[in-house]
Amino acid sequence: MKLLASLKIWIVIYPSITLFLYLFGKPLSVLPLYQRTLLLTLALVPWIIFIGVPLVDFILRRLLPKDSKNSPR
Repeated sequence: MKLLASLKIWIVIYPSITLFLYLFGKPLSVLPLYQRTLLLTLALVPWIIFIGVPLVDFILRRLLPKDSKNSPR
């Protein structure tokens, strides 16, 4: 269960950080590291918690077959 949660979070974090740094990396490069890190986390943590992971959960529920224990007989 923890492994699955870790994978879902990673699926959201990796592309999010990559896109954020692609879009804002150069303008943020003039700031000290601690300020860049603060801005990165202020932007991405809410995205990951409130939008990214729930979106991945929704997509996985649509793609994965339903558990046979929960299906009506």
